[in-house]
Amino acid sequence: MADTMATQELPSTTLKTYLMATLREAIISGKFKPGDRLNESQLARRYNVSRIPVREALQQLQEQGLVMNHPRRGMFVNMLSEEDCARINSLRIILEAEALKLCRARLTAAYERHLASLLEKLENWQTGSEIEAAALDLEFHRAIWNYSGNGYLEKILNYLVPVLFAHQALENISHDLLVQGKSQQSPEEAMIAHLKLRYTNPERFSSLAFRDPKPAADQ
Repeated sequence: MADTMATQELPSTTLKTYLMATLREAIISGKFKPGDRLNESQLARRYNVSRIPVREALQQLQEQGLVMNHPRRGMFVNMLSEEDCARINSLRIILEAEALKLCRARLTAAYERHLASLLEKLENWQTGSEIEAAALDLEFHRAIWNYSGNGYLEKILNYLVPVLFAHQALENISHDLLVQGKSQQSPEEAMIAHLKLRYTNPERFSSLAFRDPKPAADQ
């Protein structure tokens, strides 16, 4: 009843924000568990609203990676297996390395200041939930994708990657490898090193797992 009363007098823009925040909190707090279906009609009745603002709120949560859209089945709370994460990361290594190369090539003083400001926020992050920290981390990566200048690459990464950030927020972030370009590592090696802070053998489903081993040094 409290949910119904809370939404009766809200303007449409405030209503969308309210629903998104309420559903987000329900997911984070565990009221909606991984794999739960988020039915538009049921949620609309629960909050005494039409399905349109519910749909818009779910779309925003999908962009944040908290909700996954299964065609012809509907929206579900994010749930990924270890293999799902590994397969997504195998693509991410290749695609995000390309975004990194392009970002480095096109890096301007303004771009670098923006990335540095995001990095400073990440390094100084002390309060708030892991989901909020993941959202800030994702904002950093999205800036790199955007600065690649390739809208199609950015679109693909935005489709694939956010669900990983919500599923398991990255820790011990080393974004200097992604931005400065001063390391002797290739972008692919930098991405693998970055992902290994959180995942085991993230490249195992990519072609990089089949590289020829380096020849042994002469005795």
